[in-house]
Amino acid sequence: MPETQNIEYKSSWRDEYLKWICGFANAKGGNLCIGKDDAGNVIGVADAKKLLEEIPNKVKDTLGILVDVNLHQSKQGDFIEIVVEAYPYPVNYKGQYHYRSGSTKQELKGTALDKFLLQKKGKRWDGVPVPKVSAKDLKQETFEFFRKRAFKSQRINEDSLTDSNEHLLENLQLKENDFLKRAAILLFHPNPENFVTGSYIKIGYFETDDDLKFQDEIHGNLFEQIEKTMDLLFTKYIKAPISYEGINRVETYEYPKDAVREALLNAIAHKDYSGGVPIQISVYSDKIIIWNEGQLPESWTVKNLLEKHASRPYNPDIANALFRSGYIESWGRGTIKIINECKKAGIPEPVFTYDSSDISVEFRKDIYNEKYLSELELNERQLDALLYFKTKGEVLSSEYMKRFNVTDRTARYDLTELVQKNLLIKLGDKKSTKYVFPINFR
Repeated sequence: MPETQNIEYKSSWRDEYLKWICGFANAKGGNLCIGKDDAGNVIGVADAKKLLEEIPNKVKDTLGILVDVNLHQSKQGDFIEIVVEAYPYPVNYKGQYHYRSGSTKQELKGTALDKFLLQKKGKRWDGVPVPKVSAKDLKQETFEFFRKRAFKSQRINEDSLTDSNEHLLENLQLKENDFLKRAAILLFHPNPENFVTGSYIKIGYFETDDDLKFQDEIHGNLFEQIEKTMDLLFTKYIKAPISYEGINRVETYEYPKDAVREALLNAIAHKDYSGGVPIQISVYSDKIIIWNEGQLPESWTVKNLLEKHASRPYNPDIANALFRSGYIESWGRGTIKIINECKKAGIPEPVFTYDSSDISVEFRKDIYNEKYLSELELNERQLDALLYFKTKGEVLSSEYMKRFNVTDRTARYDLTELVQKNLLIKLGDKKSTKYVFPINFR
């Protein structure tokens, strides 16, 4: 069996392998086998019985933890198995904190060490207290904005809304003893970037990945960033074709506003603010990508986001304030809402991506674009027809025949196949038959 997240093989014992035991204890636990090669084959170890007595004492004296050390005998020789449990508190090797990640061991330093120590203490980054800042340093207008939204959402005691800013912060659990938490700074301070590097949002419009046409930066506290970003996106970056229903003017945005807002709120609530990198929104002619640095809950994958799941925000104090103000739900339904809003708007389901510390959601305009349609195994006529006729909203068999110089039989075969793929809807029969698009693009 090859080495994995929980298994490490060593041909002989060295005291430096106490670092590996430390790494297992700080992660999910694991087994360290002495007397095996890298492929897991037994090659035997000398003085096995002596090591059986020495290793537990060295682990206890150096790391301050207990491990099970077992002797195994086989025809190929003896080997020792050291079984390490995951520990709920940080374990260090001579002041160093090691951590097992994948099949490698790493020493935690800087920001990574800070996050690890907080996690082991049951704390989150946004719950850390900040010295030398008080409620009077925060923005009064933002408190008033919050009170109006919270009163409307009815998710906070009405007495708290008429109380002082100090007491409001306490009721929102944004204080620890006499200190404000980092979450309070991000939510209510006029310039949180004085305390948290990269706590802003960038928006850019791209012709291609390496061709940026224009961009904006949105600064201020998180409540201001939410409002300013949504306003800027839907006035400058996202178009709204205009149509009329009778005398009433109707603006239908290219992307559902509620879905985009929910994705933005997710990015803010789940961002890893210790990374110092702003949330980035990349707008293209056919898609929008909202990206933030962050991590999914342990053992989660993107699949968890696509179905009903528990609410486990990366920044629970920030998420609680957003919930109390009516911005988000607290039941883990945000991603489901995004998907459903896109379905209602008739655009493809968004694509959620998670890779190491990168989380993103990609919205695509409509299913009638070349990139999406090229994935559906259409022939060249069908692909061209959908792109060409979509502005008209319908296709007649005679028009299809003329455009592609094909027989009536071929035209009907192609169009029937598009109906079967739910790309067109067939209306009428015989000479009055026409094929309409499910969505009106005119």
